Amino acid sequence: MTRTVRGTGLLLAGAALAAVCVASVLIGAHPLAFDDAVAAFTDFRGTDTDRIVRYIRLPRTVAGLLAGLALALAGVVMQGLTRNPLAGPGLLGVNAGASLAIVLAMGTLGVTTTSGFLWFAFLGAAVAAAFVYTLGSLGFGGATPVKLALAGAACTALCASITTAVTLLDRTTFDNFRFWVVGSLARAESESVWAVAPFVAVGAVLALAVARPLNAIAIGDDMARTLGTRLVAVRVTGAGAVVLLAGAAVAVAGPIAFVGLVVPHIARAVGGPDYRWVLAWSALFGPTLLLLADIVGRVAVRPQEIQVGIVTAFAGAPFFLYLVRNRKVATL
Repeated sequence: MTRTVRGTGLLLAGAALAAVCVASVLIGAHPLAFDDAVAAFTDFRGTDTDRIVRYIRLPRTVAGLLAGLALALAGVVMQGLTRNPLAGPGLLGVNAGASLAIVLAMGTLGVTTTSGFLWFAFLGAAVAAAFVYTLGSLGFGGATPVKLALAGAACTALCASITTAVTLLDRTTFDNFRFWVVGSLARAESESVWAVAPFVAVGAVLALAVARPLNAIAIGDDMARTLGTRLVAVRVTGAGAVVLLAGAAVAVAGPIAFVGLVVPHIARAVGGPDYRWVLAWSALFGPTLLLLADIVGRVAVRPQEIQVGIVTAFAGAPFFLYLVRNRKVATL
C-alpha cells in the first residue's frame, strides 16, 4: 500500500469519525436537528435544546473521543510490547486495576470527581500492569502470550471480586459506582473532559515515540538489540503510555472492554504491520467504534439507554473468540 493510498484512507477515516461525532451530538432519546445543534453555539439562548447540546451531548461526544483514542492506542502499545495478539487494557487487568483503585478511593476517601479519580486510576493501572507482567513472567519461557493472558484474567477476576465486595459493603460507594462500573459516557461533563485531556495527550505522544522501536521488537528482542533498540527504555516509555492512556479512559468513562483489543487488529488489517501506521489508524478507529457503540446504546431501547460498555462487550466478545481460535494470530 503506497503512502498516497494510506493518506487517502486516513482522510476518509477522519471524515467518518467527524460524521460519527456529529451524529453523536444529534442522536439520542430526543433527536435534534443539525440547525438546532449549530444554533446552540452560534446563537445560545439557554433553551432546553441549547443546554442539551452544550452541556450533555458535546461533553459526552468529546469523552467518547478521548476514551476511544486512549483505549485504542493503549491496546496497540500493549500488543507490541508483549507480542501478544490478545493483549489489551481490558483483558490484561489494567482497566480492572484502575477501577478497583477508584472504588477504594470512593469508599475510603470520599473521592467523587474525575480529577480525583485520575491519580488513583493511574496507580491502580500501574500496579495491575506490573502484577500481570510479573506473574506472567514466572516459570519456563518467560512472559509468553498465553501466560500473560491467563495472568490478566486472574488479575481481572481478583480486582472485580474485591470491587464487588467493597461496593456491596458500602451503600454510598455502590450508588456512586453502579452507573459507571460497566463503562458509560452518560455522566461525562466538561470538567471531566478537561481533566483527562492533558493525560491522554501525553500518553498519545509517548505511544507515538515507541512506534518505530515496536517494529524492531516485533521481530524479537535479540534482533531489536542488534538494531540498536534500547529495550528497557522502550518498555518503560510504553508502560508509561499504557498507564496514562488506560487510567485516563477509566477515569472518564469507566472500564470499557474490547476496544483496546479489537481496534489494533482492524488497524493492522487495513494499514499493515508497521506500528507507525497501526497507531495512526487506531487513533481514528478507536473513537469511531466507541461513539458508534454509544449511539447504538442510546437508540436500541429508547427512551432508556444501554451502557456503552455493554454494547462493546457484545460486539467484542465474538471477535475475541475468533482470535483465540485462529492460530494465525498466535504471534504478532
